[in-house]
Amino acid sequence: MTSLVKWILILLGLISVILNIVLVCINSGKVPKCSSKAQYTFKGKHNERSAVFADLSRGEYLQVRDYMTSQKSLDISANAITKPSGNFLFLIDLSLPKKAEVLGYLDGDHPAPAREATAVVFFGTRGEIKEYVVGPLPNPTYHRDVTYEMYNKTLPINARTVTIGEYVIMFKFLKDEVFTRLEKLMRESFNVSKDVTLNEFEGMPRGVRSGDRHTWVSFFRDMSGMYIHPVGLEVLLDHSSTNASQWNVTKLHYNGQYFNSVDALKKGYEDGTIKKIVYKRIDNYASLKPKRKPTGLSPQQFYAQGKRYSVKDNHVMYLDWSFAFGLSSLTGMRAFDVRFKGERILYELSVQEAMSVYGSVTPGMMLTKFLDSSIGIGRFAHELVRGVDCPYSATYIDTNRYIDTGAPHRFRNSMCIFEHNTGRPLRRHFSDFFHNNYGGMVNSALVLRTITAIGNYDYLWDFIFYQSGSVEAKVHATGYISSSFMMEGNLKYGHQVAENTIGNIHTHFINFKVDLDVRGINNVFQTKDMKYVNVSLPWMSGHHAMIPQLVEAQLKTEKEAALRYNTKTPRYLHIASNQTNKWGHQRSYRIQVVSFTGDHLPESEPEERSMSWARYKVAVTKHKDSEKTSSSLYNQNDMWHPAVDFSKYIEDNENIENQDLVAWITTGFLHIPHAEDIPNTVTVGNGGGVILRPHNYFDEDPSVNSPDAVFISPGLERSCENNKMSCLADDTCSPSVEPFTFNGFEGTMKFEE
Repeated sequence: MTSLVKWILILLGLISVILNIVLVCINSGKVPKCSSKAQYTFKGKHNERSAVFADLSRGEYLQVRDYMTSQKSLDISANAITKPSGNFLFLIDLSLPKKAEVLGYLDGDHPAPAREATAVVFFGTRGEIKEYVVGPLPNPTYHRDVTYEMYNKTLPINARTVTIGEYVIMFKFLKDEVFTRLEKLMRESFNVSKDVTLNEFEGMPRGVRSGDRHTWVSFFRDMSGMYIHPVGLEVLLDHSSTNASQWNVTKLHYNGQYFNSVDALKKGYEDGTIKKIVYKRIDNYASLKPKRKPTGLSPQQFYAQGKRYSVKDNHVMYLDWSFAFGLSSLTGMRAFDVRFKGERILYELSVQEAMSVYGSVTPGMMLTKFLDSSIGIGRFAHELVRGVDCPYSATYIDTNRYIDTGAPHRFRNSMCIFEHNTGRPLRRHFSDFFHNNYGGMVNSALVLRTITAIGNYDYLWDFIFYQSGSVEAKVHATGYISSSFMMEGNLKYGHQVAENTIGNIHTHFINFKVDLDVRGINNVFQTKDMKYVNVSLPWMSGHHAMIPQLVEAQLKTEKEAALRYNTKTPRYLHIASNQTNKWGHQRSYRIQVVSFTGDHLPESEPEERSMSWARYKVAVTKHKDSEKTSSSLYNQNDMWHPAVDFSKYIEDNENIENQDLVAWITTGFLHIPHAEDIPNTVTVGNGGGVILRPHNYFDEDPSVNSPDAVFISPGLERSCENNKMSCLADDTCSPSVEPFTFNGFEGTMKFEE
C-alpha cells in the first residue's frame, strides 16, 4: 500500500470520527426528557388554611426568642452553653390551637386561631421549669405561664434534659476528676493520652428516685461507631446540684469490679490487687466504610410523566389525597387534616414516643430505659441522603428547629416525599375459567418520610397513603446497638457480637397518636372477631357443623377500650360513624396493628408510670385538648413522678360513644442483638406500625377509579386503551435528575461556643 493511500484512509477515518461527533452533539439535545411528556393535571387547589398546622418559620423562632429574652422579669439567656445554674431558653416550638377552633376555621367561616408558640425555660436560679405560650405570631406581645394548666403540678429543675451547657461541664469534670487522676490506668488499659481520649455514653434514668440526678457514664473507644466499642469503665456521676462545684463521682465500675471512689480504684490498680484490663489494639469493626469498591447503581425510579403529587408550603396533594404535615422537635413527624376524596379521614396522625428498656449485668445498661422524646425525636432529623435514604427523585424539604441552641437551625432536606411503586400489585385477577381476561393495578403509594438519628439508633418513619383509601404509619430501626463490656454473667442479657462486646437485649416500643374523624367527630369504637358455632344442617337432619360466625361489640367507656398487651384482643378494631354505606353497614376505619414487641416493664416498677402508654396495644380515649401527648419532655429525668402519666387519661373512664375519639397505638419489636448487627442493625424485620383501612366506609374499593388500573382481554393484548403498560416502550424517556448534594453535617451537636 502506497503512502498516499495510507494518508487518504487516515483522512477518511478522521472525517468519519468528526462527523460522528457532530451528529452526536446535534442529536443529544433531542433525547426525550420525562419533563417533556404530558404532566399529571391536579384537580382542586392547595388548602391555604393548612398553614394553621405549619411549623414555625425561622423568622418566627427569632421573634419568640427575642421577645422572651427581652422580658426583664424572666431574666433568661439564649446562650447555648448557659450553665445549669442560669436561666436558659431551651425550646421553642409550635403551640397547636384547640381542635374545635381549627375545625371551625377549616370547615366554616370562623376566624383563624391565634398563631402561638410554646417556650420552655429551665430556671436554674429558681429550681424549676416553666412552659409559656407566646403570641400572637408574628410580632408577639404576650406570654402566658401554662405549666400548671398542662401538667397539674410544678416541674422541678432536675426533670430537665441535659443541655449542651451541662454536657460541656460534665465532659470537663470527667477529664479532670477521672482521666487525669487515673492517668496510669487510662494509659495502660485504654491507650488514653494527650492525643487519644474515650467517648461517653449515658445510661438513663439518672437515679432511682425522684430528685436524683446520678448518671452512670460508660466509656467507649474514640472510633466511629463507638457504641459497639465498650472498654469496661463506667462512672456514676452525681450532678444533682445546678452548681457544678458540688458534683462528685460516687461509684466506679472497672472490669467487673466496683469502687467507692477514684482514689480507691487508683490505689487498687497501683497495688496490683485488682483484675486489670490490658489495652489491645483492634481494627474498627464498627466502620461503615465499604469493604469493597462500590460498582454500578441500584435500580432507580423516575416519573415518566412527571410527579403526580404537589407540595406547597406544608400542604400535599396526591391523586385523591391531601394533607398538611410538620415535624415537632420533641415528638417528630406528624400529619394533619388528612383527606381522601375531599373527606377528612384523620385530624392528626403523629409520632408520640420511642422507648427502650435494656438488660445487662453492667451498671450503665442495667437500669437503662430510654424515652427519646425527652431528648427530642424530631430534633435529630438530619439531611436525608438522596438515592439512599429516599429515592433520588423524591421531593426534599428543609425544616427549622429551635432546641438547646441560641438560634434556629435549618436542617436541609430533612424530610422527603415521593410516590413509590411497592413492586407488588394492589389487586389483580387472572380469569382462567369461562371468561378469559386479566385485571390488575400496580400498588403505587405516596410516602412522607423522615429519619431521626437519636444517639446510637436511627429510626426511619413513614406515613404511607394508598390508593385504596388506607393510611399506614410505619417505623423501622437501624443504626448501632448499645453494648456493654464482656464479663461474667452478661451472656444472660445478650449475645457476644465482637471482642469483649455484648449486644444487650432490649425492647423497642413506639407510640402513635391516631385522631380519626370518620364522617365527622361523633364516632364509636367497635370490635369484630369470630367464633365457631355448632349449626345443624337444614338439608340433613341430625347432622351438624362447626361454622365461623361474626362477633361484634361496641365499647362504651375508656377503660373498656384500653386493650392491654397481655390480654386477648379482638382482631378487628374500628372507629366508626353512625352513618351507613349503601349496604346498611356503619362507615368505619379499621385499626390494624403490626407489632412484635417484647414484654412491657411490670407495673410494680416505679419507673413504669412514665411509660404507661406501653401497657396498651390500643387505647381509645375521648379527645381533650389537654391530653395532647402520651409522654413529655420531662418524663425521662423524673420517671417516678412523670409530668405525663398516660394511664390517667383512662382513669376517669369517660364515655366514648358518639364522641370525638383518639386512638393511641403501641407497636415495636423485641431486639436480641446478634452477630449480624455488626456493624449496623438492618431495617429488615426490625419494625412495626399501624394500618388504617376503610371498612364499609365506601360502597366499593375506591381504587377501581384509579388511572393506574389495567385490563387485558383476548385479542387486545397490545392495546393501550386499558393498559398503559403496553405503550411504555413508546413513551421511553430519560429522567431529568437533580445534582447530588449533601449538607447534613451542618446541624450536628457542638459542645462549644
